[in-house]
Amino acid sequence: MAVAAILESAYFLQLNLKAAIKEDADWYNRFTPLSQLIMEMVINISLVRVIKQVIDEDGSVKDSASSALKRARDQVQLLEKKLSQLMDSLIRNEMKETSFLEVSNIDGRWCINSGTGQLTSFNGLLLSSDSGTGRIIEPLSAVPLNDELQQARASVAKAEADVLLMLTEKMKKDLDDIEKVSDSVIQLDVINARATYSLFFRGAPPSLYLSEELDGSFSTETYLSENETLMASFPKEREWLLYMPKAYHPLMLQQHRQNVQKAKKEGSNAPDVSALEQAHPVPVDFFISHKTRVLTITGPNTGGKTICLKTVGLAAMMAKSGLHVLSSESVEIPWFDSVFADIGDEQSLSQSLSTFSGHLKQISDIRSQSTSQSLVLLDEVGAGTNPLEGAALGMSLLESFADSGALLTIATTHHGELKSLKYSNDAFENACMEFDEVNLKPTYKILWGVPGRSNAINISEKLGLPSVVVSNARELHGAASAEINEVIIDMERFKQDSQELLHEARHHLMLSKNLHEKLKLARRKIKEHGTEQRYRKMRQISEAASMARSILHKKVRQLRAHATQTFQPTADQKQLSTSDSRFTAEAKNGRPTESMSTSVVEINKQPSAAMTELPEVGDMVQVSSLGRKATVLRVDRSKEEILVQAGNMKLKLKLAEIGVK
Repeated sequence: MAVAAILESAYFLQLNLKAAIKEDADWYNRFTPLSQLIMEMVINISLVRVIKQVIDEDGSVKDSASSALKRARDQVQLLEKKLSQLMDSLIRNEMKETSFLEVSNIDGRWCINSGTGQLTSFNGLLLSSDSGTGRIIEPLSAVPLNDELQQARASVAKAEADVLLMLTEKMKKDLDDIEKVSDSVIQLDVINARATYSLFFRGAPPSLYLSEELDGSFSTETYLSENETLMASFPKEREWLLYMPKAYHPLMLQQHRQNVQKAKKEGSNAPDVSALEQAHPVPVDFFISHKTRVLTITGPNTGGKTICLKTVGLAAMMAKSGLHVLSSESVEIPWFDSVFADIGDEQSLSQSLSTFSGHLKQISDIRSQSTSQSLVLLDEVGAGTNPLEGAALGMSLLESFADSGALLTIATTHHGELKSLKYSNDAFENACMEFDEVNLKPTYKILWGVPGRSNAINISEKLGLPSVVVSNARELHGAASAEINEVIIDMERFKQDSQELLHEARHHLMLSKNLHEKLKLARRKIKEHGTEQRYRKMRQISEAASMARSILHKKVRQLRAHATQTFQPTADQKQLSTSDSRFTAEAKNGRPTESMSTSVVEINKQPSAAMTELPEVGDMVQVSSLGRKATVLRVDRSKEEILVQAGNMKLKLKLAEIGVK
């Protein structure tokens, strides 16, 4: 059933991916190589069906798996029913004389358990006799049935084995494919676990690079990287070897979340839960320059130095494992080939190693195995022996790592001599854990570029140690050391001020960025509004033109409809027609009359000016033959003719017959 479950889940995963690709073909390329891994799985779904047909959900073989199994199980049920009836009959007969009888099952055989010393009326085989549990008797009448039951159960076991053997033979044929599917499902499950973990803790995706890229043109100023236009104008070499702002130790963050969830589950008061939520672990900042090969971290005990080492080491391993790093921003981190750590007490009684010897052996192994691409983490280097010798040995070890050792070495120490390495070797950098002298508590924050200073004497004074003892300690410690501590104090203050100014500058940068985005948004809205207004005006003009065109067409239709009405001549027109007829008759007889000469004179009157081009439909023109104006109904440009209407008359005229309007 486990094999069937794996194959079935892989099968449905493949089906879902195929459906997604069918809906959007870009899905395959978008999730390569995961999509390729899923599609390459060879799944025998018929094997899953066979398994489900013969195996029940609880893992037992079904009755329907084979006819032999069905017959054997039916036989077992029949025999068990007969034995149950037999035992009930025997017990009922004996209950008159005895007070305690019950059915027992010994090694699959049905028996009767009677009280100690009680006799039974039926004959049987005594299987056991115990003063505490009574006597167990197998009745003679039940022996043949028990024998048959044992044989039937053996037949059931054999039939079940035959079914399982059949499934085994089928699985053998696809064993290689099943193993590949199982490996692929495990790989997908691991990837899903990484993604789930990263999303749950809201980690930042790391940007990994090879150490060869350190000299390439690359900038890792992440707080400006969001503004690509601005950063494009400032090409720089890679500034950081390791850039990890506000990084958390995974276990500390997980413990904090578990405590909050536990408080909410237990129903604690709201103020208590709120205070617990605000008591967030303190993140650490790591900004290590690409020129740095050794970082020395100093500070008081319980100040967080070891946690810093572990945070960096876990971040490097998480990034290589495909996990998001628990940081507030995208992390720039090299691809370390190995991470070596010497953290904790390496004392070993079995190997006769002291604390100091254990550390030296561990560091020696790291020194021989590390490469130019490794990360080395050393906790309390040079500790466990004479301070002067330990400091000298620590300085020599760190210098060897800086010259020809790992890509990055981070070491914590209490030796003040190791702080001076920065001023003689550019490959070294100092950092210290901040300490709140007012409250006498560590802040767990890192101050970069500042060596740590001794706080033991000041803490002793604040804790109430006699002033005589404190003064004597300061004299023994030396005035030079006091002056160095004063310089370190000034450096710490300067560093804190610069950090505050940097934070303020970033804040203003974010404000200006937000303002820039708002201005771009307003500009886009103004452009969109202008475009919308222009389109609206054009739409209004188009609608007005359409309406005017419609009115004109309506007028033309009205004029044409009016022109089609039957023409009724007036009295003047009748007189003119009679005159024209008389004129025609007289002209045929060769006797022109006075009226004829008058008509000829009036018709031959020409306008003072004639049109030089054809008018348009709807224009008013002067008709020379009528001596009046008419409306143009149609224009035939090929024949240079127009159709006009004057009152109820329609006339076809040439261009020469038309006067100026």
